[in-house]
Amino acid sequence: MPTVQAGLAERLARNVRQLRQARGLTQQQMAKTSGLPRATWASLESGAGNPTVAVLHRVSVALQVPIEELISTPRAEVKHYPLASLPTRKRGDVTVRTLLPDKIPGMLIERIELPARTSLVGTPHTPGTREYLACEAGTIDLAAAGERWRVAAGDVVVFRGDQRHSYANAGPGVAIGYSFVVLQPLT
Repeated sequence: MPTVQAGLAERLARNVRQLRQARGLTQQQMAKTSGLPRATWASLESGAGNPTVAVLHRVSVALQVPIEELISTPRAEVKHYPLASLPTRKRGDVTVRTLLPDKIPGMLIERIELPARTSLVGTPHTPGTREYLACEAGTIDLAAAGERWRVAAGDVVVFRGDQRHSYANAGPGVAIGYSFVVLQPLT
């Protein structure tokens, strides 16, 4: 059974190597960019390294990623989600489909399909939440904060998501929008 430290070193090695290769750079180029000796970089990528926080910081800056990404468990490079596998719900004639099948803390992205002359009452989120509504097709009438906005294809409206809000399509065709909800972090 590998030790926790060995598992961490293997993850670090795999992540650093993958991030470097994804940028099309050599170990020598990354060593120069980070200000670290090439031997240190090679040691990190082999899993033999036991870097200090200062070394991890230099590597993260050189790769332009947070330190957490260097030591996190690697995710599959590509994962395909067929349309039928995405969570979808109907509210009357309106279809709402989740576009983030993998949970990302503090973020929700949904596709809203509003047939002609339909509406959808949004659910207020936790205090401090910001919501972004992007219209892809048709026109969506957004009601929030006691005001109304007509959102045409290509437009984006940002509003507090912790208040009552609703979406409506008064037009003759289907309107499609995307709701990006960024929840207020818990303190």
